[in-house]
Amino acid sequence: MNEAVEIIKKPAIVVSEVDYKRLTNLALAARDRFPDVADELHAEMARASIADAAAMPSNVVMMGSVVEFRSGAGVQRRVKLVFPVEADIAKGKVSVLTPIGAALIGLSAGQSIRWTARDGRAQELTVISVEQPNS
Repeated sequence: MNEAVEIIKKPAIVVSEVDYKRLTNLALAARDRFPDVADELHAEMARASIADAAAMPSNVVMMGSVVEFRSGAGVQRRVKLVFPVEADIAKGKVSVLTPIGAALIGLSAGQSIRWTARDGRAQELTVISVEQPNS
């Protein structure tokens, strides 16, 4: 008997040209130290639509955005998406070079995504709101 295999399509994402270049370089540089999450971030950049920074919608998660999201378990969190050097979970600053950070980049308010946590468990989150650093 064949079991049905669930194929999960990831939502469309958009990143600015500046973020695309910086994050692609970061993913490539981090492959030796953090291969799993570096590969995931690189894969996200490979599937992203690229836009001029001035044309980016205000509801899209970019570097420096403050994001409010809900987990599949219903837990709501508010974090700022940052580069690894700025990360400080106690201050709500999540690195893009973490599984959740790589999952958030490029999503818009209202979108959901499934991602794999470091413990290997499948997770889901839904972006509730996005605030940009200059807003």
